[in-house]
Amino acid sequence: MVDREEDRRPASAVSEPLLRASGISKRFGGIVALSGVHLDVHAGEIHALMGENGAGKSTLMKILSGVYSSYDGSLEVEGVPVSFASVRQAEAAGIAIIHQELNLVPELSVADNIFLGREPRIAGLLIDRRRSRRAARPLLDRLGISLDPDARVAGLRVGEQQLVEIAKALSLNARVLIMDEPTSALSPAECERLFRVIRQLAKSGVAIIYISHRLDEVMQLADRVSVLRDGKHVLTKPIADLSQDAIIAAMVGRDLLATDYSTPSETGPVLLSVRDLKLSKPHRQGWREVLHGVSFDLHAGEVLGIGGLLGAGRTEILESLFGASNGRVDGSIVLDGADVEIRSPREARRLGLALVTEDRKMQGLHLEASIVDNVALPLVSHLSRFGLRLFRRERVLSERAVKSLGIRCSGVDQAAGRLSGGNQQKVVIGKWLATRPRILLLDEPTRGIDVGAKREIYDLIFRLACEEGMAIVVVSSEMPELLLLSDRILVMAQGRQRGTLSRSQATEERIMQLAAPRSAKAAA
Repeated sequence: MVDREEDRRPASAVSEPLLRASGISKRFGGIVALSGVHLDVHAGEIHALMGENGAGKSTLMKILSGVYSSYDGSLEVEGVPVSFASVRQAEAAGIAIIHQELNLVPELSVADNIFLGREPRIAGLLIDRRRSRRAARPLLDRLGISLDPDARVAGLRVGEQQLVEIAKALSLNARVLIMDEPTSALSPAECERLFRVIRQLAKSGVAIIYISHRLDEVMQLADRVSVLRDGKHVLTKPIADLSQDAIIAAMVGRDLLATDYSTPSETGPVLLSVRDLKLSKPHRQGWREVLHGVSFDLHAGEVLGIGGLLGAGRTEILESLFGASNGRVDGSIVLDGADVEIRSPREARRLGLALVTEDRKMQGLHLEASIVDNVALPLVSHLSRFGLRLFRRERVLSERAVKSLGIRCSGVDQAAGRLSGGNQQKVVIGKWLATRPRILLLDEPTRGIDVGAKREIYDLIFRLACEEGMAIVVVSSEMPELLLLSDRILVMAQGRQRGTLSRSQATEERIMQLAAPRSAKAAA
């Protein structure tokens, strides 16, 4: 990744802030989400906003972007007081937000998405798609991408969709661009391209508010950093005056001592033996093989990491083992010395497997349902009698999960969607731990959560492995996380197993060497 020290300057030293928020407070019933928060951002500045989940970042951004119109405090744009009653009013003032969950219509074209709701029209009636295409092209060119304005968004990679969102913001003549966890689903190459675009936008005078939990990104991108904690502003400083440890301490209110996980756990007998695992998925021309003969053993009390780039086949391994793959699985799976065939998640759960999926909001939780309902869901047949739910048993089970995992909530009846990201993730894990699994499959277990919640999940993983003897498989795109957690690391590339490294052998360089894509000839 490219360092940008030469581009940095003390942003606070330049003129009047483009956007200033002063004394912002917001309540939801009896809950104080923000209390007297201050934030300012200057033209051409990349200003990182950090804080644990639940610190108030999203609430503040919704106020800045016009989602919430009722709050205490004041906003100014170029020194002029403003008050936004809607997102449209904020956009008219030059403030646009790109959410973590991209707000695009998959079946529409790139150009249609860029101008959605603002389409040029012929005689005020018919959409003029020719003008849309012509207007979209310079916006895409400004971002350095050669996308066809007529291409369907559904056929684009996530990184390309992210750039379509930025083009949409530029079409609004955005002077302040708020980016919420923009790299959470991007590959390293896509991240680099996005960083180049962000720097280009800043050089052209756009003010960037950059929200991320990834400290390495913030250290290389930001001019200044502001930190919120428990709804309050606790820090704003130039990045040159801060270290990663100082930012973490500001976020959590204490120093996070790096727990030493470097001693390999004492592993037990082989619980799971996988040989020549293959996965083929339906394709226009028949079947396409996406896993090419993966083999490994998993011991009781072991944490096995699976590394590789996006699209390498990591998630497909977990889905194949859990009976959740959309395709044809071949190979041998031996559990406790006996051959098994896992054709559905129900069979996997009965055999003692549990899968925490990568996307907790789409696959892991019912956001509108309560904590009780979410925790009880995998066990609904065991928590009912004569077809009637045993609500008392469900509450006991969910209260036990809340207590053991330290889930911060108003009670077990709280909707999962009202929890912070870290606490949502704990509910997903708690739901599956309630099934008492022997093998826990974790796909990106800390994606989109803050450093404090990460540390709690790390502690949980090692407690489950070392103290309870659970066998755990972890897929992670974060290299430091993979190195920290794993007793061994299986490295994947292009659906193939490139090697397995012990803890003592594993380094970032060695993993990346194995994970790098190869030509078809070299891969054969």
